[in-house]
Amino acid sequence: MFKHIKELQYNAKPTQPDPVYAKKLQEILGGQFGEITVMMQYLFQGWNCRADQKYKDMILDIGTEEIAHVEMISTMIAQLLDGAPARDQEEAAKNPAVEAVLGGMNPQHVIVSGLGATPTDSVGYPWNARYTIASGNLLADFRANLNAESQGRLQVVRLYESTTDPGVRDMLSFLIARDTMHQNQWMAAIEELEQAQKAIVPSTFPQNLEKQEVSYSFMNFSQGEESAQGRWASGESMDKQSNFEYVANPEAMGQIPQLQQAPAYIHNSPDPTKPAPPNMESANYDKQN
Repeated sequence: MFKHIKELQYNAKPTQPDPVYAKKLQEILGGQFGEITVMMQYLFQGWNCRADQKYKDMILDIGTEEIAHVEMISTMIAQLLDGAPARDQEEAAKNPAVEAVLGGMNPQHVIVSGLGATPTDSVGYPWNARYTIASGNLLADFRANLNAESQGRLQVVRLYESTTDPGVRDMLSFLIARDTMHQNQWMAAIEELEQAQKAIVPSTFPQNLEKQEVSYSFMNFSQGEESAQGRWASGESMDKQSNFEYVANPEAMGQIPQLQQAPAYIHNSPDPTKPAPPNMESANYDKQN
């Protein structure tokens, strides 16, 4: 059950309207790494969680907080659109859509949402559930969550740097701080899971069933050997099961593929080494030959 209260989690009050910045702010609302994405990702991970209750509770704690962040950013966008279109309103009223385009704002903020936020990114692409990850494997999901928070915090910081509005920066500084906590939170949960199980996902797959001779080989498939200097090329592997091996000139280990000629009715390019089929209905010819 969810219960809404009127107060926002934190203030979302711009100092002055800025329809162009409202368009930019849509990215951290409805973009791939925006608040709608992490909200839905965490909620479905929590609802589907079959592991220890503490993980389910933690996931739903943060998922529910992300609903509050969606509300904050939506409120900020709506207030940034106050006073839009960007130039004189009396002149704009003659054709607000044209005025919106000329002013650099998102015309859908005028035409579609009536000066409100939309579940889209900064170029108007609709939010997509395919952005979300909820696999049922906590270690895999928590690593995805860490990535989402890392990318999300990066985008919020870039938006912070692209405005001087004290009110907008105040809200963004709160979101940046919460993303700091959330990255730490997922790293702590990942560390705990890695200590309880193998670091490689899924940990339940028998390792003797994989081609172990290449399990810890870093293969140099590009020009130069600078990559040999990395932690991934020598020393103990991260899962502590073996040592990394650097392969400077990896050799092909597979066959040369040779595909059979397609049936005549597919009408692929004919095999030049074979006689052309007789001029008859291809389906019948295929059955007879």
